[in-house]
Amino acid sequence: MFGGYGLYFLFSLPALLLGLWAQAKVKSAFAKYSKVRSYTGLSGADVARRMLDQNGLQNVQIEHTKGMLSDHYDPRTRTLRLSGDVYQSNSLAAAGVAAHEAGHAIQHKDSYMPLQFRSFMVPTVQIGSWLGPIVFMIGLLFSSSDLGLNIAWLGVALFSATAVFAVITLPVELNATKRAKEWLIDSGVISMTDRQGVNSVLDAAALTYVAGAIQAITTVLYYVFLLLGRRRR
Repeated sequence: MFGGYGLYFLFSLPALLLGLWAQAKVKSAFAKYSKVRSYTGLSGADVARRMLDQNGLQNVQIEHTKGMLSDHYDPRTRTLRLSGDVYQSNSLAAAGVAAHEAGHAIQHKDSYMPLQFRSFMVPTVQIGSWLGPIVFMIGLLFSSSDLGLNIAWLGVALFSATAVFAVITLPVELNATKRAKEWLIDSGVISMTDRQGVNSVLDAAALTYVAGAIQAITTVLYYVFLLLGRRRR
């Protein structure tokens, strides 16, 4: 019933739509709450600095970086990089994003196992994400032979690292969000009435990681079903 592009859309379209919806929610929530001043009026950089210092991470540097929502923590250099809309803004959106990224630095300090595993997988994922599909397509072209099928399965195995990485990313991001929400309230940086805005931004961001994991998993399943279909011929 489903062949060629039909099979591809069966697996990929729902995940693609979820991803687009998640991205739209992030942009909408960030745009809305980037206009709402936080209770204390601290900038994103100040929020991150206060959270880091209170957790004994005075050695973690905070830098301004280009791009929109390009915020991230680099465990290799112990540097937290915040985009302009977060670094200098005193909005609820900036406070939430800055605290979330500081949460990753605290995970690093605490040797949070999922973060360690994700960092360990980075080299494998960088190779598998681009080499896996290439190896798979080469094997698929010669799938009439056992050698071709074996090459294609190797491509699936290489790309599967991307799916594993996406799944491991979920607890890392959700835990950083949990740490951010709790600290922002406990520290008094935001008020209880501010909480809804912060939650909207961080929960929307978390949804993008869920969508990313589903997209990676469904791509692997698509590859597997293609090969199983070739084997039955």
